[in-house]
Amino acid sequence: MPILDLDKITAGLAKTWDGFLRDWDRSLRAGNYPETTRYNYLLAAAQLARYLGDIGPGGEEAAQDPAEITKSHIEAFQAWMIRSRSASTALNKHKALQQFFKWLAFDEEEISRSPMEHVKQPRTAQKLIPIIQDDDTSRILDTCKGNSFLQLRDEAIIRLLCNTGARLSEVAYLQVEDIDQNTDSVRYHGKGSKDRRVRFGHRTARAISRYLRARARHNGATLPELWLADRGGRPLASNGIKIMIRRRGQAAGLTGVHAHRWRHTFAHGWKRAGGDSGDLMLLLGWTSDDMPRRYGASAAAERAQETHLRMGIGDHV
Repeated sequence: MPILDLDKITAGLAKTWDGFLRDWDRSLRAGNYPETTRYNYLLAAAQLARYLGDIGPGGEEAAQDPAEITKSHIEAFQAWMIRSRSASTALNKHKALQQFFKWLAFDEEEISRSPMEHVKQPRTAQKLIPIIQDDDTSRILDTCKGNSFLQLRDEAIIRLLCNTGARLSEVAYLQVEDIDQNTDSVRYHGKGSKDRRVRFGHRTARAISRYLRARARHNGATLPELWLADRGGRPLASNGIKIMIRRRGQAAGLTGVHAHRWRHTFAHGWKRAGGDSGDLMLLLGWTSDDMPRRYGASAAAERAQETHLRMGIGDHV
């Protein structure tokens, strides 16, 4: 999860843009928006402002004042995002800018209507999300075998991600008090300040218990954060977990390993086992019905292939 630094986000922007973004962040904080959401929203608006300053003729006024932005400016920005990044990134920027101009129109009354009104969302390719096979997870866990602080910590983190399907940010920002060893459960602080409690299995419980014993002897033992860096008596940052997972994957001879793949794997396994979509939404902290369909697409594809083979259509002629 990024640390929100407004000075860095607004560096080099016109004073009007800088003022609006700071006011918008104040409004978002008042609405109890998570730091990650605020960062992504503010970054999208700042990127638009910088883009308008770079395109030359036609963008000068809008680069000075967001109230001067038109539909054509937004469409040009989206097209540039698709070319320079990806369609999915452009879609994320589109959603963030919708919120910015909605705030500018209805809260601040600086514009009469949003320039986003008739701008189409970028279309993104529907891809089956790759999952992590159990054998690959076992290979990654094998790199954690041992009794050192790092080995015990990393195994506990990886097992928790795999066993509960949580987001990286949710696992990264756990506190010691969020773990209940009496019920073998964890309290996650999800998006939109929505807490949920999730049970974990005996192997994860054992890994967490072993880590907590090692943590008690660490020079950061009195800190409230669950995960500690190896040295310095300080918490382990979210980015530190991201780097750790990538390195563990590489040590296991795997590429493209990241925390979110275990989330997809959890949803895949749940749907393959015939689990209820509503229960899955509760466990993974989703509020949209689209998410189980999106995350369960790979499981649906596997079921369709198995049915095809079983029925043998066209295979008997």
